[in-house]
Amino acid sequence: MAEIIQRDGAWAFDGATVRITPGLHRSVSLFRQTYGEVAVPLEAVAGVAFEPERKRGRLRIRLREGADPLLQATGGRLPDAADPYRLSVDTDRAGVAEYVAEEIRQALLLEQIPKEPTSSYLLMGPPVPVSVRSSDGTVSFDGTQVRIDWSDSSDRVKRATGPRIMELADLVSVEWLPNSGYEDGFLRFVTRETAFSTLPPEKDPYAMDLWGNARRDLLTALVATAVTARLPHPSTHTGENAARPLPRPAAPRDDAPPPSGTGPVDHDVLLRRLRELGALHREGVLTDEEFAATKRAVLRGF
Repeated sequence: MAEIIQRDGAWAFDGATVRITPGLHRSVSLFRQTYGEVAVPLEAVAGVAFEPERKRGRLRIRLREGADPLLQATGGRLPDAADPYRLSVDTDRAGVAEYVAEEIRQALLLEQIPKEPTSSYLLMGPPVPVSVRSSDGTVSFDGTQVRIDWSDSSDRVKRATGPRIMELADLVSVEWLPNSGYEDGFLRFVTRETAFSTLPPEKDPYAMDLWGNARRDLLTALVATAVTARLPHPSTHTGENAARPLPRPAAPRDDAPPPSGTGPVDHDVLLRRLRELGALHREGVLTDEEFAATKRAVLRGF
């Protein structure tokens, strides 16, 4: 067993798995502490290195492309402090860090682990259900359904559409950009019908605008990762299917029958929300395109 324990966390390698545990010190990022322990199978590892510095070094593990839904969902946009695959190492423990890195490298050579992209996720991602409260509302995922409940500070357009509920089977991808504290971020759920939407995150009923506490908003990556882990692996998008654009949604028919099971209460809510959207359109808050897209979103929600 090769192991190193630091204030920033601990790494333990038993020859088959690198077990990464975040530290409990207040200097450890909220995201890493919430994400919890990560078990990295050796076959998911592309490389490992210890980078010594004057005061503190860094032990860093590099994963094979497509092996981890967290890296897939965040696209390398996690701040360094929130990256679970980096460990700050005190200078007096540099020798131990080098030993752990060398043990992992030797195992990679012995097992002849390829460095090519994987065809499936080798890490599980966060367990479900998972729920995160952010500046724009609360987003939750139970393994089959995503739900967004807007906050009182959300844009009027979003509050007019009501809670957004999306089935996993209807999702194509998840887009995530962190709130840096200087620029807003967003969490957007893309369906085949909304793939061509040009609504900004603050008005898009399928997106959360991340503009508040950057530390808390970073936790929305938990939901993005949990959903990504249950969507088709990126390797299935290559070839002919990747080159074929998603179909544009058909315009809703005015004479289309209402969904089955729609009761008078839902009908009243629908009419009220459509009236609110119409008022926003007349006031110039919504452009023609934004009004049409948001109206479709409301109709689909019922």
